[in-house]
Amino acid sequence: MRFLHVVDSMDPSKGGVSEAVRTMATALTNAGEYNEVLTLDDPTKTQYAVPFQVHAIGPSKGPWHYSSLLMPWLRAHYQQYDIIILHGLWLYVSFAVKRVMLKLAKISRKDNTLISTPRIYIMPHGMLDPYFQRSTNRKYKAIRNWLYWKIIESGLVNEAEGMLFTCNQERILARQPFRPYHPRQELIVGLGVSTPPAFTQELNINFNRIFSTISFGSYLLFLGRIDQKKGIDILLQAYHRLLQSAVYPSSSKVAANPYQEIPKLVIAGPGMESAYGKKLLEYVQDKPTLASKVFITGMQQGDAKWSLLYGCEAFILPSHQENFGLSVVEALACGKPVLISNQVNIFTEVCSEHAGFNADDTAEGTYCLLQTWINTSNNERQQMGAAAKRCYQKHFALQAATNRLQEVLLHN
Repeated sequence: MRFLHVVDSMDPSKGGVSEAVRTMATALTNAGEYNEVLTLDDPTKTQYAVPFQVHAIGPSKGPWHYSSLLMPWLRAHYQQYDIIILHGLWLYVSFAVKRVMLKLAKISRKDNTLISTPRIYIMPHGMLDPYFQRSTNRKYKAIRNWLYWKIIESGLVNEAEGMLFTCNQERILARQPFRPYHPRQELIVGLGVSTPPAFTQELNINFNRIFSTISFGSYLLFLGRIDQKKGIDILLQAYHRLLQSAVYPSSSKVAANPYQEIPKLVIAGPGMESAYGKKLLEYVQDKPTLASKVFITGMQQGDAKWSLLYGCEAFILPSHQENFGLSVVEALACGKPVLISNQVNIFTEVCSEHAGFNADDTAEGTYCLLQTWINTSNNERQQMGAAAKRCYQKHFALQAATNRLQEVLLHN
C-alpha cells in the first residue's frame, strides 16, 4: 500500500505531531508499506534523516500557514496513493486536502466515471479536545475555531473515510466541542514509540559532560515544549511550595520524609525565548530557593535526551491538555515512573499498570504529586520503574502499534 502523510511541519521543535508522523511513517516503512510525507517546511532549511521521501514544498505564510504550491501538488499526485493520512487540523493543509477531495468527487459524479482515489483519514492528534474551546486564555481562538468548523473543518471531518485516534479518551473528548460531528468511522489505532537505546556507560559519560551541574539519578524531569498548556508554571509553584515546606517543617509532613531529600528539577525543551518562557525564567530567578534547585537546559535531542531520561528519578508533566504524551511514553520505556495530570489522555493506562501517579492539573494537584513521590519508598520506586517498562511494552511498543494501524487501515 502507498501512504501519503500530509502535515504542516516536520520540525521537532514545533511539538509532538512531527515526531508522531516520523515514528508512524518509519514503522510502516519498516513493515513493508510505502510511505511519503508532504509538508510545508522550507526545503532550504530542513533536513530529514528518515527512510522515506519527504516533499517539503514550503515555506508557508501567515498564521494559516498558506502555500500556493500545496493544492497544485495534491492535484498532480493525489491519485498515486492508496491512503492519505492528514495529521492535524485548523491549518491550510486540511483546507487544501478537503478542496481536492471534493473536486475529484464532483468530477466523478459529473462524468459518471469511477475515479481511482485514495481513502482519506484524519488523525487530529488531540486538536479536537474540548480544552481548546474552554480555556479562558483562548476565548478569541475558540470563537475562530467554531466559525472555522462551520465553514470548513466539519465537512472534511464528516466526509473523510474516518478519524484515527491514539486512545479511547481522545475519541470520547473529540465528540464534545463541535456540531455537527458525525465522522464515518472512529478508529483507535494507538501510537507507538520506538524502543530507546539501551543505557550504556557512554550515555553516562555524555550526561556528566553535558549536564555537569546536575547529579545523575537525583532529579525530576520535565521534557517537552515550553508552552502554557504544559502547566510548567504550576509545576514551579508546587515545587517552590515543596521546598518551602522543607525549610519550615512544622507546616508539612514532607520534612518527616524518611526516604530521601527533595530532588532537583530539570526543565528541558524548546520555547524559553517565548513570552511564557521568559516569565518562567523570571519566576525562577526571583526566588533563591528555586534558582539553586531548578535547571533549565533548552531543547535536548539524541543521546542528550536519552541520558536525561535515564538519569531522572521520575518524569513529571502536569499538563492541562495532552493528547498522548510522547515524552511520557519515552520515560516509561526507560523504566521511569511518571507523575502526570489527569488531563494527559493516557493516564488511565499508566495508573492501571501502577507505573505512576496522577492528580488534577492545578498547583495543589501538582504539589500532591510531588509530595506523594517524595514520600514513596525506594523499594516502591523500584517496583514502579519495573511497572513502567511493562506498561510501555503492553500499551505503547512500536511494533504492536504498527500492527494495529495496519490491521485497521489495510483491512478496513
